[in-house]
Amino acid sequence: MHIDIITVVPELLESPLSHSIMKRAQDKNLLTVQTHNLREWALNKYGQVDDYQFGGGAGMVMMCEPLANAIEHLQKKKTYDEIIYMSPDGERFNQRVANSLSLKDNLLIICGHYKGIDERIRQHFVTKEISIGDYVLSGGEIAASVVVDAIGRLLPGVLNDETSALTDSFQDNLLAPPVYTRPAEFRGWKVPEILLTGNPKLIEEWRFEQSLERTKARRPDLLEE
Repeated sequence: MHIDIITVVPELLESPLSHSIMKRAQDKNLLTVQTHNLREWALNKYGQVDDYQFGGGAGMVMMCEPLANAIEHLQKKKTYDEIIYMSPDGERFNQRVANSLSLKDNLLIICGHYKGIDERIRQHFVTKEISIGDYVLSGGEIAASVVVDAIGRLLPGVLNDETSALTDSFQDNLLAPPVYTRPAEFRGWKVPEILLTGNPKLIEEWRFEQSLERTKARRPDLLEE
């Protein structure tokens, strides 16, 4: 999979995408992530990519021309399955969306900043808008790194045990069951006996029951979906 990201602050994406599982995915050539500084397509020597909004009001808006030029430049090299804009009013990002995007080959993500991007870019270039929650961030970079991480870890071969992702929270609309590791007893706190039996069928049944109970208690909305 190849992911291009357009941003005015590429430094914000460096650390999240260059460590741990994302580093492993890229080292294995299973995922390629390239960040592109929008100021490369700035209108003048001062690096201008934003301007005041028509109609007045506080906050700057990312301009059409730099964004259009950046997108069209990248489109000459790649055919994108989706051009995604990280936006507070986009589709709520969840595991279902991550699963779907992980099946794509080429994605382009646009990180908004300031008051956002000119609406004409959204109308004529963007094919999908995504929000990671009902709150506003300083820019789309952190949100983009969340999306890339959620997608990247699903790619075949990225995780050492590919079945691990299938038992994560939100797969099948359930929260993950509780997990334990050694020692079997710590300060008198014991691991449930069933996990020590070595019986895969009973353990799997117990884990499903625990997932169901935890979801009922903490996220009943998932069961309604």
